[in-house]
Parts: sequence; structure tokens; C-alpha cells
Amino acid sequence: MLFLMEQMNAPWIRRYSRGMLIRTFGLLVALGCAVLAQDMAAVEKNWAGRVLANDLAALDKIMTPDIIYAHASGVIDTKAQYLDKLRQKRQVYKSLEHQKIDTRMHGSTAITHSIVRVTGTNPAGPFDDKVMMIHVWIKHGSEWRLAAHQTTRIQ
Repeated sequence: MLFLMEQMNAPWIRRYSRGMLIRTFGLLVALGCAVLAQDMAAVEKNWAGRVLANDLAALDKIMTPDIIYAHASGVIDTKAQYLDKLRQKRQVYKSLEHQKIDTRMHGSTAITHSIVRVTGTNPAGPFDDKVMMIHVWIKHGSEWRLAAHQTTRIQ
């Protein structure tokens, strides 16, 4: 038994254990990031579902009171203005399909960068756009809240 205890303190064991610890920690961090990215993809898709369903109560809850909602057209809406457009059917979405979602975590803030195809109608008429979309999500308790939305038309 004494021999085993002495061997546990041997430098090669300490180096091996330190290396294993570092690799294990790295793996856990990578797995945690992958889980958060999957979580944020689900949050994004939930937001898209609420937009498509014109679910104003859910969108009111999802968005922060001071959200910056910037459209690809250059129009910037407050929360009240955007929800009013949806309520009055001046902005109607037929489809909103995420083709790619990337996530960056910064503490309790998540930034999602997506490529999205979106169709519908607005005061300018029908639209069928491929856009790059950035969302800033803030964690409030157990809920993710949308603090900023920006889209840019791409080809």
C-alpha cells in the first residue's frame, strides 16, 4: 500500500493527471457550448414560430421593453410599433426558415447570427427575401428575451 501511495506522488502521475484534467475540462466546455448553441437554435425557432403565428402575447413576452427592431428595409421599430404592425396586419409573414444559426455566448447574453429566408407582405407589397439576421438575447431568470433584431438583405 505504501508503494502505491508513493507512486501516486510520482511526477509522471501528476503530469498525466494534469493533462487528463485539462483535456476533460476542455471537453466539458465544448459540450457545454454545443448544448447552448442547440438551446439558442430552439429559442430562435420558437421566436420564428411566434412571428409566423402572429402570437402577439408571446412576442410581447419574448421581447424586452426597449428592443431595437431594425428591418432590412432600414426601418427601425420600437416594440410597440412592431407589435402594432403585426396586430394591424401591415406586416404579415408567410414563411420564416432558418438555413443556418451560429451562436456566441457572452455571460448571460447570446448573439445569434442566422441566414434566413422570409416571405410575406408589408406596406410595400409581397416580399421574398434571403436575409442575414442578428439577434441579441438576454437571459432573464430562466427565460431568453430578445433585446435587438437586425436584418440585412443578401443574395
